[in-house]
Amino acid sequence: MLAPALNQEARASSASGSGAITYPLRPSPNGRYLVDQNDVPFMIVGDSPQALIGNLSISDAAWYMKNRARYGINTLWVNLLCNQGTACNADGTTFDGIAPFTVAGDLSTPNPAYFQRVDDMIALAAANDMLVLLDPAETRGWLSVLRANGIAKARNYGAFLGNRYRRFANIIWMHGNDFQTWRDMADDALVHAVASGIRSADPSHLHTIELNYLSSASLDDSTWALSIGLDAVYTYYPTYALLLAEYNRRHHLPTFTVEANYEFEHNSGTDGGSPAILRRQEYWTMLSGATGGLYGSAFTWTFSAGWRDHLDTPGVLQLSYMRKLFIKRKWFDLIPDQAHTTVTAGYGEFNPGGTIPQNTYVTAARTGDGSLVMAYIPSARTLTIDMTRLAGTATARWHDPTNGTYRNVIGSPLVNSGSRQFATPGKNASGDDDWVLLLEVSPAPDEQPR
Repeated sequence: MLAPALNQEARASSASGSGAITYPLRPSPNGRYLVDQNDVPFMIVGDSPQALIGNLSISDAAWYMKNRARYGINTLWVNLLCNQGTACNADGTTFDGIAPFTVAGDLSTPNPAYFQRVDDMIALAAANDMLVLLDPAETRGWLSVLRANGIAKARNYGAFLGNRYRRFANIIWMHGNDFQTWRDMADDALVHAVASGIRSADPSHLHTIELNYLSSASLDDSTWALSIGLDAVYTYYPTYALLLAEYNRRHHLPTFTVEANYEFEHNSGTDGGSPAILRRQEYWTMLSGATGGLYGSAFTWTFSAGWRDHLDTPGVLQLSYMRKLFIKRKWFDLIPDQAHTTVTAGYGEFNPGGTIPQNTYVTAARTGDGSLVMAYIPSARTLTIDMTRLAGTATARWHDPTNGTYRNVIGSPLVNSGSRQFATPGKNASGDDDWVLLLEVSPAPDEQPR
């Protein structure tokens, strides 16, 4: 039986990170975000160590997770099977030679030593209070193996996983991965078979699926609508556009950004992963109705040479500032300002397919009770805010997303009447133009950089 719902104050306190999460997770009653078994909102702040099981020892993984926990990261995307498709050995063996199957490529022959390694990695994540998005047979590298094994073996493999991992509460099953052929009914059926097998033995964990680049969402494939509880948005374009489209679905699910541009990576046809682009992706995500998102790095998805020297980076540090900003506030009650009734002028152009560096669109959101308005402004300009959308006199501050500091708006606190203009306060600490505007009836305490 689930624990009784917490009151609003307790939910906000727990969501701020003051208490441990009670896994497994599930959708909130309104289907907008994830909650734990005590109805505590769960904001996904993730990294994407896809090759963790294949390329790291237990001691290295523990060292990596300890580092990530320092930045408030609470979610890891991990591929249970890893081959050349996701930067591991071509034959799927671990760095120290452990094969996932005793007969190569035969899903019916799981190797106990390999799956013990998986157990240990998930247990490490649990010890760090981290959620694992666990992909049982990611399709970039293992779709050909699924094809060779067929539906029955794929389902039986899923049942094996469900039986083995139902005891680990800190899992969400994530299928796909650059799943370019999901429209092929035969390929889609194979991935469905693995998921069906898992659910037959493990009905308590949520599922999601990552479909195709350069832009997709889980619910694009309607055959998964009854199988998943979390909608994964995958886009190399401005994240707000696809997230808002999913937010507006009639039968929506909690939504998160599963993959966008990675730090230290510049894939063909994308804008690359500079710190400025990563910030835009993250703030656009959080102000477009999402329950969070994943960061990624070329070094930590592969654990390639030099990965230890590329952990404490501008991208992950600024991710931690974003987390601190939102986690202290009622992020789970924010409603995107799509009709521009709060930010009435200066919000720029909604451009879903344009380049990220040139995108001017302001994502803004307001809590239903009018206690909080937040707006991410990617470039210098003046905004007009309808102050009557606030429930009372509000403290107004600018937040610098590059160092986590605050700057008071002149004249604050401000009465909740009429309209007021807010001009961005020049360059931020990194010499860029992006800022976050906060209007709070009951302001949260300031955060300072580490």
